[in-house]
Amino acid sequence: MTDRINGLHHVTMMASSARANNAFYTQALGLRRVKTTVNFDAPDVYHLYFGDELGRPGTVMTSFPFPRAARGRRGAGEATTTAFAVPEGSLDTWAARLALLGPTRRETFLGEERLLAEGPDGEGLALVEVAGDARTPWTGGGVGADMGIRGFHSVTLTLRDARATADLLRLMGYAEAGREGSVTRMRLPRGNGAEIVDLREDASAPPARQSAGSVHHVAFSVADKAAQAEVRRELAEAGVQATPSIDRDYFWAIYFRTPGGVLFEVATDEPGFTRDEEAGALGTALKLPRQHAHLREALARQLEPLEGLA
Repeated sequence: MTDRINGLHHVTMMASSARANNAFYTQALGLRRVKTTVNFDAPDVYHLYFGDELGRPGTVMTSFPFPRAARGRRGAGEATTTAFAVPEGSLDTWAARLALLGPTRRETFLGEERLLAEGPDGEGLALVEVAGDARTPWTGGGVGADMGIRGFHSVTLTLRDARATADLLRLMGYAEAGREGSVTRMRLPRGNGAEIVDLREDASAPPARQSAGSVHHVAFSVADKAAQAEVRRELAEAGVQATPSIDRDYFWAIYFRTPGGVLFEVATDEPGFTRDEEAGALGTALKLPRQHAHLREALARQLEPLEGLA
């Protein structure tokens, strides 16, 4: 069992419109767009990052907005709910705010108050009241500190059989922390505040069909490449084959598929989003991976204009 993983690093979803995706996460949820770049494998598609002031690990929702992509189908083998932590007593205000954009539902789950909602492509989201979360919210998007998102609370994976994925999470340092209905909660004993993975078992769930509104992968945080290499070694010893470490400009990443079909990533906390932009200007310029720098003029004409992009 490794002790190198700190919790979630980021969650990456697919979308159908860069403009609608950007508006929802920056205006409705009040997150900061901390990086505007492109998909390494499809440079004609944005890769947008939304999080706290600096895009700290455990706070960052990212998206691949493929223009006019059809909506995906939720099902087994994917993350079906991404939950954010908000202060105690803020859900009534959030419910009023998000009700203007679509249906919401409030419930108590595993002893926590939460508000279920959907993003612009039907992505499953939740806001969970958490007492004493010391993470500092971004307030530049017009959402005050009294209700601002602190970062991730958890992700929920829907699986036909959760046992093998639970075993994998135990290898990654997680332990069972509760059960309610068909859901088993796995939690790190310590970490960055984004330390929960919920496993929802549904033997009859159809296989997920990934497209707009689907989570592409769930990324976990490690401090640096040395810690990542140790995690990769321990995974290999357990029979889990991960990719070599890949340079993603703002972190190094390895990828592997879970027994239930969900794509996991382990990403380094370094070098972070200030490697090529000043902290005060994060997300305001189109940043291109080196291999796509020669496409800048063409991409500037082709990519959908975004508010706040120079």
